[in-house]
Amino acid sequence: MGKSYKWGILGPGNIAGRWVEGLRLLPEAVLYSVGSREQARADDFAKLHGFEKAFGSYRELAEDRETDIVYVASPHSHHMEHVLLCLEGGKSVICEKAFAINAKEVRAMIDLAARKELFLMEALWPPFQPSYRYSKELLAGGLAGEILSIRSYFAFKPPYDPAKRLFNKALGGGALLDIGIYPVIDALWFLGKPDKIDVAASFAETGADSSIDVLFSYRTGKTASLYASFDTGIGIGTDLICEKGLISLRRNGDGSQVCRLEIYGGETEEKIFKPAARGYHFEALEVMKCLDKGKIESEVVPLSFSLDLIDTLDDIRQEAGIVYPGHD
Repeated sequence: MGKSYKWGILGPGNIAGRWVEGLRLLPEAVLYSVGSREQARADDFAKLHGFEKAFGSYRELAEDRETDIVYVASPHSHHMEHVLLCLEGGKSVICEKAFAINAKEVRAMIDLAARKELFLMEALWPPFQPSYRYSKELLAGGLAGEILSIRSYFAFKPPYDPAKRLFNKALGGGALLDIGIYPVIDALWFLGKPDKIDVAASFAETGADSSIDVLFSYRTGKTASLYASFDTGIGIGTDLICEKGLISLRRNGDGSQVCRLEIYGGETEEKIFKPAARGYHFEALEVMKCLDKGKIESEVVPLSFSLDLIDTLDDIRQEAGIVYPGHD
C-alpha cells in the first residue's frame, strides 16, 4: 500500500456521493474534507459519508493545509473557477467531466497546473473500466480486424424541469455536455479526432439542447455516428463495427458492464464485469498512483486527450448553435 492522501470534495451533490463510495474502497484514501456554498449542506454530506471536516465555502476547502487532493463536482459552468481556486491553494485536482465549458477555460486550468507543478486530471470514467480495457485487448489481438465505424449512444428521459441543471444553459446544461460527452469520448478513444463533423440538434424550451446527433468523418473513410438525448430512454451503448466482427459495449442499470465479440459467421464471446462502486474508484486510484510516482498528469487520461475532447465538443456545439451564456 502506498502513501495515504487526504481527499476533499468540492460540490457535495449526487455524483459526489456516488464517487465517495468508490473512495471508500481505497485504503490509501482518507475521507477528510467537504466544501459547499452552504455550511449546513457541507455538514450533512460530511456526517453522511464520514468526512472529518466541513467548510461552508469553497475557498476554505481550497486553503485547508491538510487536504491533499480535491475532487471537483460542481456544475460544468463553474469548473474553471473552482479548479483554479484549488490549484491556487496548492491542491492536486481531479475534476468531473466536462472539464469546463470551452477550450479556453480548459487551457487556463492546464496552464496554471503546469506553472504550479500540480496534478490535474479530468474524471473520465470509460478508459479505466474493465469492459473498455478488454475491448482494447480484443482489438490488439486482431481477431475482429480494424474498426471501420462506430455507433455510440447515451440517452435517458429525465423529468423536464427548467430550473434544474440538465435544462439550464447558464449551468452548462444540455445533452451534449452532460451525456453526449460519453459517445464523443468513445469515438476519440478508439479513432482519434475527426476530420469533419456534421451535427443536428433539437432544443428544449429553455434553449438547452435536448437531443443531438453527430457524425464524425475521417480521411481514412472511417466514421462515427454519435447520439445523445433526454427525449428517449434507450440507454447506453457503443458498437465497434470492425472488418471481421462486431465488438459491443453496454452498461446496465445494475452497474454491470458487458463486452461482446461477434465474429461474422463465426464465434460469439461475451464477458460481463461488475466492478464495485460502479468503477468510480479506478479514477481515484489513478490519481494516487500518479502522485506516488511524482507525476502531474495521468498517462491513461493525459491532458492532451482532455484538450482534444474539449476542442471537439466546441466544434460540435458551434455546428449545432449551442451557446452557454457568459462563456463565449
